[in-house]
Amino acid sequence: MRPFQFRHVSLYSRYTARRFTTIRAASNALQIDQRLQVPSATVNEETQDVTAIDSLLNIVKLRVNPRFESIMPMRIPSLWAEARLAIAHEEEARSSVATNFHTSLESLTDNLPPRNMHDSYTQFILHFSSDPNLLEEYVNASGGIRTGKLMEHLDSLAGSISYKHVLGPTKSELKVEEMGLYIVTAGVERIDMLRPLTSDRDLRLSGQVIYTGRSSMEVVVRIESVASRGTQEKDETILLGRFSMVCRNARTNQAYPVNPLIISTEAEKSLFSIGQELKRRRASLAQRSLSRVPPSSQEAAALHQNYLEFGESISQHNYGHQQASPTVKTAHYDFIGLGDSQDSLSSAGLDYTAELVPMGETRIERCMLMFPQERNVHQKIFGGYLMRLAYELGFSNASMFCRGRVRFLALDEISFKLPVPIGSILRLNSVVLYDDFIKQREGNGEDNVYQLVHVGVRANVVDIKTGTEKTTNEFRFTWRSEEKLTRVPGDHHVEAKKVRKVVPKTYREAMLWLEARRAVAVGDGIRALTTKRQQSRF
Repeated sequence: MRPFQFRHVSLYSRYTARRFTTIRAASNALQIDQRLQVPSATVNEETQDVTAIDSLLNIVKLRVNPRFESIMPMRIPSLWAEARLAIAHEEEARSSVATNFHTSLESLTDNLPPRNMHDSYTQFILHFSSDPNLLEEYVNASGGIRTGKLMEHLDSLAGSISYKHVLGPTKSELKVEEMGLYIVTAGVERIDMLRPLTSDRDLRLSGQVIYTGRSSMEVVVRIESVASRGTQEKDETILLGRFSMVCRNARTNQAYPVNPLIISTEAEKSLFSIGQELKRRRASLAQRSLSRVPPSSQEAAALHQNYLEFGESISQHNYGHQQASPTVKTAHYDFIGLGDSQDSLSSAGLDYTAELVPMGETRIERCMLMFPQERNVHQKIFGGYLMRLAYELGFSNASMFCRGRVRFLALDEISFKLPVPIGSILRLNSVVLYDDFIKQREGNGEDNVYQLVHVGVRANVVDIKTGTEKTTNEFRFTWRSEEKLTRVPGDHHVEAKKVRKVVPKTYREAMLWLEARRAVAVGDGIRALTTKRQQSRF
């Protein structure tokens, strides 16, 4: 093993030292949009995470045993009637658990066998290029790939990776009653679409655990476009996501310890440090949430400027009478771009006509009954299924707001607050929280402008006896319009088509608008750096 480890570290040094230098240089060159006023350190950290993780995963993958890479621990199929009996027995057993059970569980922590980081690596390939019947299951109305279905797979993959870490790389079956534990998704920090999805190449979905706490795991997943055999093409990373998973005792629902990680290479050490920093940053961001602290002076100034530019107009239009027609206002947008050169996009301005839409009027909802066919290993509704439902509702809302098809850019956050019981009624509410413009340089060198839309989706379980609701999940997505608003020519002064502009009208809506604005700033940084890396290849 020593010669292999030495060769691996040597590869790490040659491959990533140059990468990290490029990442730091590009990150330092980022100019954060003055409209966003998000600390540059936050954006730089996120962009470095995405590019570093992608590079490091390729290195750690070299140590994976091919015999185990396709093993995915899965729930053994069972009848719902049998599952209901098992649930009743578990609840009865849980009520009679001895008080010293938790103490005896603590002693298991020191006896857990450590795992190699590459032990949890798991992958499967969707053979779209050679299997038209498989492609038919994933194709959308425009001929592309249903992103919501891929998200459902990613959540399932993150769960399988977590179980693989805890149970070992050879375990393929999950029996909660025998294991005494179960694993759930605590949250999804980000999922970023780095390149457009295409249906003419196979997709590889893969991931692994990069960090473990006492009872938590940080899991990274990605989707790669697989190069065709016999060509000079290379595999390309299409999407990168980060999941936070937690392990629970099957009897008490309390925290259950997970196996520690063996860190044996420099690449693994770097990934572990990134995972540790992700966990720390998540806690820090939670403390800075606008539900806890007031907005910064810069954010307050930006909110006031938005009110003067748009909010005041819509308030005057609606004052004292019901709105009979949309409020329309002409406006100008100055592009202070992320990393744009001063002689290109950053000096281009955009004159446009905005139809002002109160945030509350963008709300759409969907009510559904939760059936047992969508249950997970611990007999609750599968989180990936909820992700797909939220994505599709948010996509519909973004499309209606932009009045055209939209392209997925990022899942900015998912919080899983409560499990969704089987048989419950789920109410999904979607609201457009923020919109902006985004510039993109196409393959032919042409600079185009698109509308960017950030949508929130909230999932509530309805108590049919009392009519009360409890929030189980909150989702944040970002899309951009498929149709370009305009081309930016060399005269730096252009007119765009008419667009819709969401306007907050209450203090709560204003805080949601600012939170969305923060998320978009982080995503803009990642997209800007990704674009730079793609352009540098040509």
